[in-house]
Amino acid sequence: MKNTRQPITKPAFVDPLADVLRPGQSIELLKELHILTRDGKLNQDSRRKLKQVTHLCNFIEPLLNEVLSRQDTLTLADHGAGKSYLGFILYDLYLKERPGSHIYGIETRDELVEKSRTLAAKLGFSRMSFINTTVAESTQSAQLPATIDIVTALHACNTATDDAIQFALAKRARHIVLVPCCQAEVASVLRKHKNDSFGKTPLSEIWRHPIHTREFGSQLTNVLRCLQLESHGYQLTVTELVGWEHSMKNELIIATHTGAPRGNARERLQQILQELNLQELEARFLAPLES
Repeated sequence: MKNTRQPITKPAFVDPLADVLRPGQSIELLKELHILTRDGKLNQDSRRKLKQVTHLCNFIEPLLNEVLSRQDTLTLADHGAGKSYLGFILYDLYLKERPGSHIYGIETRDELVEKSRTLAAKLGFSRMSFINTTVAESTQSAQLPATIDIVTALHACNTATDDAIQFALAKRARHIVLVPCCQAEVASVLRKHKNDSFGKTPLSEIWRHPIHTREFGSQLTNVLRCLQLESHGYQLTVTELVGWEHSMKNELIIATHTGAPRGNARERLQQILQELNLQELEARFLAPLES
């Protein structure tokens, strides 16, 4: 009887890193960041982290290209840099061959700043600087240039995101990339004046219950930030940062300076603060306009 069985063929080898690594991406860097193991492998947690950072880089890449199409230099300040995953990967993928570019990582934890400095030196990433200071104090730091092209603040907690906005305005940033986190200040002021608000506006029902106060305060914080940026001449894209682990911290705000303020943004912002009994926050959200 004739044998009709087909010979067994082995499946073609598929590189498990092919779907997450970009061409030319430094394996050594990813090992140092503990995204890859020492033998170059990727576990499920690190695969998710790398995809998250790469996804964000996809949003930032067009901003880098836009700045570098206008000029030969580029400065980027990353607030609340932590271990500087974002800064290192941006530098590795897009800026290591651009001699006029420089990334500044701003972080308050001594050990993370020192580790980032050591890693940058080891990899020869000479145009990366790491500064130990708060977001609020960084505006006055002599270690930073007078202007910054791109400002990022990813999961900078509570008012640190607002401090990053003030930094960006002071440094006349062309682009701002924000992933807000832990917005508590507006909610606390809503809570503080809750009884007064009940007699002032039926809208106070929106934040009558504590869980609604927290959620509404978080949403309102980002609305106020957007109006503030629009009043200073920024055009906004507000979307989801798909792929981040915590969906409640999944909002992405990208602002590009056009020099044409939205006409009623400042007025609307002020009206919201008054209507919701938040006048004490005017100093934070109603920064003086540039002359």
